[in-house]
Amino acid sequence: MVNPLPTILFFLFAIIGYFVLGPNFAAPASIGQYLAWLFVSMILSSSLRIAAQWEKALVFRLGRFQAVKGPGVFTVLPMLDQVRMVDTRIITIDIPSQQAITNDNVPVTTDAVIFLRVSQPEDAVIRVQNYVHAIRQYAQTALRDVIGSVTLDQILADREGVGKKIEEMVDAEIQGWGLDIAAIRIQDIILPEDLKRVMARQAAAEREKRANITKSEGDRMAAENLAAAAKMMATAPGALQLRTLQTLDSLGSSQANTVVMAVPVEVMGAIQAIGGMMPNKLASALPQEEKPATHSTPLALGESFKLAGQTAKKDEDEGQKQKA
Repeated sequence: MVNPLPTILFFLFAIIGYFVLGPNFAAPASIGQYLAWLFVSMILSSSLRIAAQWEKALVFRLGRFQAVKGPGVFTVLPMLDQVRMVDTRIITIDIPSQQAITNDNVPVTTDAVIFLRVSQPEDAVIRVQNYVHAIRQYAQTALRDVIGSVTLDQILADREGVGKKIEEMVDAEIQGWGLDIAAIRIQDIILPEDLKRVMARQAAAEREKRANITKSEGDRMAAENLAAAAKMMATAPGALQLRTLQTLDSLGSSQANTVVMAVPVEVMGAIQAIGGMMPNKLASALPQEEKPATHSTPLALGESFKLAGQTAKKDEDEGQKQKA
C-alpha cells in the first residue's frame, strides 16, 4: 500500500519552516538553517507508516524483532527500524504437475492448489526463509506419497478425500510455521490415452449390461401382466371378444393399415366337433343294408360325403327306370 503521509508531512514542515525561519537566500547562514530544518522534517515525516486492513507490519530495530504493528497508522524510529509488511489474506499456491504411480501401478499426472493464510506473521517470517516456496515443495512430496498409497479408482471417485490426506500431511509438518492451510484440492488428473480407451469400453459395456437387465425385467413384468390379464379374461366370457373389437377399432383408424382376422381357438375347436358329429348323422340316414357292418369306428368326413353322393345317384337312377 502506498504511504502518502511522509510526503505530505515533509511539504507541510517545509512550508512552516519557510514562514517561521524566513530564510534569506543572500545570507549563507540562513540558508543553512533552512536546509537543516528540511533534513529534520524529512526524518520526522518518515517515522509515520500505514498498514492496510489485511496487512501486518513486522518492526525490526537494528536487526532485532520488536513488535507486530498495524493495521492503520503507526510510528517507527527513522534510520533505526526496518519494517516488513506481511499479507494475512488467503493466498493460492499452485502445485506443479506431478507424475506418480498409484498403488495399482497406474501412472497418473496430477496437479493441485493450496489455499494458505498467514496466522502468525512473526513465525512465518522469522522461522521460514520463504514460506511460500517451502510449503509448495513439501506439498509436492506429499502429493506423490498420497497418490502412491491409493488406487486409481479411489483417486477418481474421491478427490476430496485425497486432498484431505495431503492437507493432513502438510499441516502436521508445518506446525510452528505460523501458517494455516484452509484446503488443498486436486485440480486435474491426467491419464494415459490407452487407459482412457479401456475405461471408455468398460463404461460402455457396463451401460449395455444395465440396458439388457432393464429390458429383461420389462419383458418379465409384461409377461406377468399378460398372464394376469388372461386369467381375468378367462373369468368373463365376453372380455376376449371386447378386447378383439377394441384392437380392430384402433387398427382401423388409418387407411394404410392391413387388418388380419385371426380365428380364435374356440371356433376351430367347434368346427372340429361339428366335423366329428356329421359322419354319425350321415350313417344313420342311409338304408340298413347299405350301412357298412365292418366299420366299428366313425367314417371320415370325406368318405361320408362320397358315400352320400353314391346313394343319391343310385336313387336317381332307380327313379328314372320307374318312369321309363
